[in-house]
Amino acid sequence: MTGGAGFLGGWLCRALLDDGWQVLAVDNFLTGSPSVVKDLEPHPDFAFLEADVTEVLDVPGEVGLVMHLASPASPVHYGSLPLETMLVGSQGTMHALDLAQREGARFVLASTSEVYGDPLVHPQPETYWGNVNPVGPRSVYDEAKRYAESLTTAYRTSRGVDTAIARIFNTYGPGMRVDDGRMIPAFMMQALRGEPIQVAGDGSQTRSLCYVTDTARGLCALADSSHAGPVNLGGQQELTVLQVAEAVRRLTGSASTIEFVELPVDDPKVRRPDITRARELLGWQPVVPLEEGLRCALEWFESQLAPDGQAKAHVQSGAAAARLSS
Repeated sequence: MTGGAGFLGGWLCRALLDDGWQVLAVDNFLTGSPSVVKDLEPHPDFAFLEADVTEVLDVPGEVGLVMHLASPASPVHYGSLPLETMLVGSQGTMHALDLAQREGARFVLASTSEVYGDPLVHPQPETYWGNVNPVGPRSVYDEAKRYAESLTTAYRTSRGVDTAIARIFNTYGPGMRVDDGRMIPAFMMQALRGEPIQVAGDGSQTRSLCYVTDTARGLCALADSSHAGPVNLGGQQELTVLQVAEAVRRLTGSASTIEFVELPVDDPKVRRPDITRARELLGWQPVVPLEEGLRCALEWFESQLAPDGQAKAHVQSGAAAARLSS
């Protein structure tokens, strides 16, 4: 698995190990965490290879499944690593596909709801082509994933590689970096510190959150199937960003105020997946209630705060956090 030291990568490693796979995680720690690897290393069926997938990917042993998750995933990270993001989406995807072709392995691409851009169709079905600004500040991530989908499809149609594409929506949970910059980490850390919770625009834009164990379970279901996708994986409870901020403030018991800040360029106004395809083809739908998922995430972020309210120097992996039944 590429990106195996990342937030979602770590949880997917655990899910695959639970399903009886032998897992080799590949990561260069650009945005991944060594603590994720340290937590997984005691498992007898887990191994780790520190490598950059933008270079030729050569791994030991037989490979039956390639899960390609490598990429910066938050606006903070891909905004500061634009070329690295584009390269992992292009060269990195090609090298992962080449490995799958050499080994005769199934290949699963972790794509994103960002391929829909600021959607003009709501909710978003997989048949929607999207509304993406190819030269905007989000484009390095959006277009890298769109290219990765196109490349994955080309390997399937022209080279016969057994491929699948998952489009992941707003995954959250224990193990996210405190400096991740996405909505849940930002809101929870601000609330826990008693700082103003910064809501972009007027907060009316919507998101559909999906707890990380549900997303990992969906990726496993897609890997175990014969379907090519793309398949949306995401939550069905659509909330405004302001509602999420208020829910975080309530759960933390924080006295933080809500502070409205400038809306980022090309920020999507609505976001909710049509998961009919996932239900019908994979038998998958999210099962973790939003309130329970937020409480587990909150416990995680609380554990990352030192007594002075600052983030601890060494972020833990999240494995010790309570896992919800899937």
